[in-house]
Amino acid sequence: MCGQENKAMSVQDTVEILTQECIELKRALAASDDREKEKIVLKHIISRANTDLRVNDFQKGLEWFNVSEGLSVSKHLTGKIVILDFFTYCCINCMHILPDLEAVEKKYTVEDGLVIIGVHSAKFSNEKDSSKILSAVQRYNIQHPVVNDAKLSMWRDIGITCWPSLVILGPQAQPLAVLVGEGHREELFLYTKIALTYFKSRNAIRSNDIPLKPAQHLLPASTKDNLLFPGKVIGIEDMGEDKIIVSDTGNNRVIIMKLDGTVEHVIGGYSPGMRDGNFDVARFNGPQGICHRGQSIYVADNDNHAIRLIDLKSKSVTTLVGTGSQGHDYQGGGIAKGQAISSPWDVAIYDYKENQEVLLIAMAGTHQIWALFLQDTVWWKNKEYKAGSCAAIVGNGREANRNNSYPHAASLAQPSGIALSQDSKLLFFADSESSSIRKIHLEDGRVSPLAGADKNPQDLHNFGDADGTQYSAKFQHPLGVTWDSKREVVYVADTYNHKIKQIDSAGKCTTLYGSGKPTKDHVFDEPSGLGLLAKQNLLLIADTNNHCIKAVNLDTKSINTIPNLKYPKKVARPFDKILNFTIEISNKLADIKILFTTRLDAGVEFTADAPQKWSLSHPESWTSESPMGSLVTPIKLELPEDNAPEELVITINFVVCTGGQCVPRRLKIMYRVVRKEGASTSIEQTNELEIS
Repeated sequence: MCGQENKAMSVQDTVEILTQECIELKRALAASDDREKEKIVLKHIISRANTDLRVNDFQKGLEWFNVSEGLSVSKHLTGKIVILDFFTYCCINCMHILPDLEAVEKKYTVEDGLVIIGVHSAKFSNEKDSSKILSAVQRYNIQHPVVNDAKLSMWRDIGITCWPSLVILGPQAQPLAVLVGEGHREELFLYTKIALTYFKSRNAIRSNDIPLKPAQHLLPASTKDNLLFPGKVIGIEDMGEDKIIVSDTGNNRVIIMKLDGTVEHVIGGYSPGMRDGNFDVARFNGPQGICHRGQSIYVADNDNHAIRLIDLKSKSVTTLVGTGSQGHDYQGGGIAKGQAISSPWDVAIYDYKENQEVLLIAMAGTHQIWALFLQDTVWWKNKEYKAGSCAAIVGNGREANRNNSYPHAASLAQPSGIALSQDSKLLFFADSESSSIRKIHLEDGRVSPLAGADKNPQDLHNFGDADGTQYSAKFQHPLGVTWDSKREVVYVADTYNHKIKQIDSAGKCTTLYGSGKPTKDHVFDEPSGLGLLAKQNLLLIADTNNHCIKAVNLDTKSINTIPNLKYPKKVARPFDKILNFTIEISNKLADIKILFTTRLDAGVEFTADAPQKWSLSHPESWTSESPMGSLVTPIKLELPEDNAPEELVITINFVVCTGGQCVPRRLKIMYRVVRKEGASTSIEQTNELEIS
């Protein structure tokens, strides 16, 4: 199936052939059992192993991330299986394969012989800036080495044609496989496993380390007490008082606060997860868009591929749509959690008819607009949807800038922000990959342009920074929009131009704020979300890479930064991490002993003389030797006869120092204690705490 290449071939020729071969291999693997799959891949690896063809080394002088020195094929990567991930950080498909790469590098370490390198190959001019790539590496929590190949030298040397592309190299930098696009998790694991096994059998794999140095330590130490890469923001009026709701994306939480920074509710955070429950227990993963109606907040839980509901009355979070895994459905129509979706980025509530609310969703992952029907609804062309059903309503799923009178014939390009004009029945959306602002007419679903890009629907590279009308206006990857009904304009977060702009109903675009050069003061750094507090004439801006919310007074034009978060006594400092364990023990009289060990990340140490303590919360019928103690003191509990499962909660408070700064940490450890006949009456359990 995959023969030896002519040695006179170039790397580009070989990569082109490998791309097609791996497409054919994917089909063959789909029709094979596990044993046959390994045979097929082994045959392919062997056919590509013995060649003199090598990829060129990285150019000297490139900027690297997550390493202490630039990597070289000859110095660092000889004897390694190398996966080159050609990506650009704006691209949703590139984001989608990051969990696959993370899973592979967790299974196969550098010492095992695997090295993953992100070769950042920018689409947009803003993405060539190393400071922006650093922010993206931190925001997406990329742990492997990344190189800024701003001039696309490796891209051209190898012959890459689209994002993302994975090129797997052998221990002598010989091309073994090429996987283009997303959705190759199984093949990625299979190629990696077989390549490592085969080349180890030939003593060609080395176990040497490489100079890793994760970029996460460069983040401000206080980000867990403040905001970290906030994605979206909205303003609400609650009981006559103006408040702000922020998707604190980097901290995996939603925050409700006052204009002075006083926090009222922290929902979720810090570690990513997908869990329903009360505000402390609930978990999000990279939440983005938010909207509000009464006691309900709807959240586009982006990396969980889900729509979540925050109920302010019950102080709980539930999942409305999504399985927790990325979906590949371009039609939908399923009910609630049974409907898989892909990277929802923003949400808005639309009053379609009386007592018919529809949650509109910018589905960036499938380049569409979806709808969650909150009541039984007769939609366009008399199509009926049951309450709780979720379906695609605009876009055919093909990435393009194609406007059309028929909603399912239109093509969108990674819609990432939506804003509703209820009176005009218009939905404005930031079509980020076409760098345009477009609109949907909600009477019938037709899609038309507002400003940016050009008339060629396939041209997704027509970006820039220019005021003008309709196609003469230019944006660069805008992510946020909001509608001002008083002034009848759309405000735009022109993200990669670091500007805030406005567009009137005729499509005339004017720059309002920002110089195009980000600073931490009155200018912006990749602003991604916008909201309004209409009565105060305040435009709210999620200034993402500056880790803050800014407020613009639309009358005076002044810009202020919302102060750092303030946690009043009634709002406990949020937990840095929640851990869950299960203990099975006898339903007779029993005792439990729990001890903790700690493993500190490199550069992290406990603060000398600062208390490192635990405290207990357990059922009244239990007895403990002490309700609190130091981290090195064992926890001892006695349990009466009982058949019902119970919950033990341990809170640990400590202080650590890293990078010259000392910060408090707070862990919650939850044990589900299951009583079983015949189980041991005495349990001693040691749990390791990983502390960063």
